[in-house]
Amino acid sequence: MNKDDCVFCKIASGKIETSFISEDDNFFAIKDKIPRMPGHSLVIPKKHFETILEMPSELGQELLEFIKKVASQLIKEEEAEGFNIVMNNGSEAGQVVMHLHIHIIPRKKGDGFRLDA
Repeated sequence: MNKDDCVFCKIASGKIETSFISEDDNFFAIKDKIPRMPGHSLVIPKKHFETILEMPSELGQELLEFIKKVASQLIKEEEAEGFNIVMNNGSEAGQVVMHLHIHIIPRKKGDGFRLDA
């Protein structure tokens, strides 16, 4: 995919307007357009990396801290009891948008949501 055609690159550059639920120098978080559960959100790097294998290791700690921050925020907002972190890498693994992104899905006891692994 050409990053000029990438929806997440367009969001990062301001070409597509959306509301960020959190943002720092290298990452942003938005609500998922088709949420699997209330509060389902995406953490996305501002630079285009197709999968986690392309992202520089130096960004790993910052990504982890950003995920923790967003997950904590979502737990409070959704009064959740836990959360799932899901990342698909490559179309064969279910990745639809070919720009690295991490799903954070707030969870409550008995919510009926299943991750089939």
